[in-house]
Amino acid sequence: MSDIRSFRFDVPEEALDDLKHRLGAARWPDRETPDDWSQGVPLAYMKEVCDYWQNEYDWRRCEAALNALPQYMTEIDGLDFQLLHVRSPRDDALPLVMTHGWPGTIWEILPSVSPLSDPGAHDGATADAFHVVVPSIPGFGFSGEPAEGTDIARTAELWVALMDKLGYERFAAYGSDWGAGVTRELGARFPDRVIGVHTPGAPPRAPRDPATDEERDYLRRSELWSVDETGYQRIQGTKPQTLAYGLTDSPVGVAAWITEKLRSWSDCDGDVESRFSKDQILTLVSIYWHTRTIGTSVRYYYANGLGSSRRRRAASGPVQVPQGYAQFVGIPSRSGPPRSFVGELPANVTHWSVFDTGGHFPAIEEPQLLVQDLRTFFRPLR
Repeated sequence: MSDIRSFRFDVPEEALDDLKHRLGAARWPDRETPDDWSQGVPLAYMKEVCDYWQNEYDWRRCEAALNALPQYMTEIDGLDFQLLHVRSPRDDALPLVMTHGWPGTIWEILPSVSPLSDPGAHDGATADAFHVVVPSIPGFGFSGEPAEGTDIARTAELWVALMDKLGYERFAAYGSDWGAGVTRELGARFPDRVIGVHTPGAPPRAPRDPATDEERDYLRRSELWSVDETGYQRIQGTKPQTLAYGLTDSPVGVAAWITEKLRSWSDCDGDVESRFSKDQILTLVSIYWHTRTIGTSVRYYYANGLGSSRRRRAASGPVQVPQGYAQFVGIPSRSGPPRSFVGELPANVTHWSVFDTGGHFPAIEEPQLLVQDLRTFFRPLR
């Protein structure tokens, strides 16, 4: 571990001054024509958020909170990688690598870290403790990105190399969004290293025609979501560089791009601040802004062939280790398939919970539920 070095967020003061100048000089578009979010973030709300960002938001306070957890940098195959590494007070704790998605960063996993690493301090059993490792995906945060980009298969390989560096021979894996793909890749290709994988959502289902009204309603909602809510996928999967110019240069642009997804993908009933405070929203946005990684983060879609006709790397086959699923169904349009539509489960799907709250970001929306589910699933695998 000699080449693993301590790391702290430390944004230069001139960068904060530049951000405030850009916010003050923003050129605003005309307001939306309907009085709702159907065309994207309403002008009035975006002005409110950016005024708060310019005049009230305290990056230094949020930076200190980020730095309160032990963070590190290390080099793998010539690239720097940023990670959180929180060892449990219990030496024999189970190592757990947790992988974020987009538009998340390590930010989305922070509320779950301490209850997982020190359950005794959070009304849990010390036997359920984890050594928690949260790396930033290549091109996110302060992790580098190779010139050719990185897909989920390569990310999984990098995580195995990282766990080697940390001295963890056997480990557990959790991930959401892109992190779920990385986690399943780990379970498919490295069964000698991974004891089990846990992801949000329902187990994959075998294709068949719907047989009940509930199943038909699920397909109808899924189709509507695909039509109305996946435009971002098309541009990020086909022309990420074009998008990057606007989002990298405009703090208003990147704030709008991310805020709209936080609202659409969380269990907030249309009120994004019922789930995320302005400080939480702007800490996430600020990480992208100050690291200038919004462009490289959206390129992950291109590298994985999502949202385009480009061929993806062939799948690595089925997961070879025990699988656990936690389905958060707080968003009706994204509640996932009913159990009847999933059909017979593979023998290695040993755990499937369904919660009537939470959305796309369970580690920050419902950390208590997620933490308990991770403890329950991995307990017999230790």
